[in-house]
Amino acid sequence: MDTSIAILLVAVLATVILYRIITGSKKKRLIQLKLNEPFPEAWRETLKRFVLFYNRLDNPDRILFEKRICLFLLTKKIDGIDTEIDDTIRLFVASSAIIPTFAFPEYTYPHVHSILIYPNSFDEHFQTQRFSGHKEFISGMVGNRFMEGTVILSKPDLITDFDGLPHKGNVGIHEFVHLLDKEDGAIDGIPEVLLEHKFVGPWLHEIKNEMKKIQKRNSDIDPYALTSNAEFLAVVSEYFFDNPEKFQNRHPELFKFLSSIFRTKLKT
Repeated sequence: MDTSIAILLVAVLATVILYRIITGSKKKRLIQLKLNEPFPEAWRETLKRFVLFYNRLDNPDRILFEKRICLFLLTKKIDGIDTEIDDTIRLFVASSAIIPTFAFPEYTYPHVHSILIYPNSFDEHFQTQRFSGHKEFISGMVGNRFMEGTVILSKPDLITDFDGLPHKGNVGIHEFVHLLDKEDGAIDGIPEVLLEHKFVGPWLHEIKNEMKKIQKRNSDIDPYALTSNAEFLAVVSEYFFDNPEKFQNRHPELFKFLSSIFRTKLKT
């Protein structure tokens, strides 16, 4: 390679690196400035009205929750696909992400870049149309391959799950738990970054026992949990965070496991 060309390439590379450093620093400063602004009162009222987890927190933890909501909204792209979205929907998405990671304040879903809000449920081809023979309706999905780093959520399901009332399900929490499960490289129901190795065996044993109860219809856990260990973790996590009182009463052993996994002591 000609010396002059080599020098030019090095100069271009150095310029690109410098540009990224400068723009990255500017972005970080902008984010920090935004985080120092007062939390919008309208947002706070929305959280009080619709997000039970937020209402169970004491004041210092509510402030932390609000800060993390702001950081999420400043660093993740949330778009409506053929549907309008507003601050309420954005707050529901951010809450879905923060709730299962609340005990890990430094965690920011580094591999998630965008969240797509669909006008309704969809099929495996991301189609939302209703037509004869259309059997499968998906309310949430963690993207892979060309959709890597993307989360898809059904807008009406998100609204239904965040209505200020206790439920056994929450599509947003479900999908973000899958992302936590994926941190060790596999969505397999064994979140190794959260679960101490010595508890993996007992956790798998607990899954097996509860699945038997579900199969015999001796459990109020959604039968979708039978799909796989990964879906079991996501389904019971929804129940755990959305209705901890009922979950602890009916599933005390599972409650202990999830309290350990998510490092949280939910008020019941």
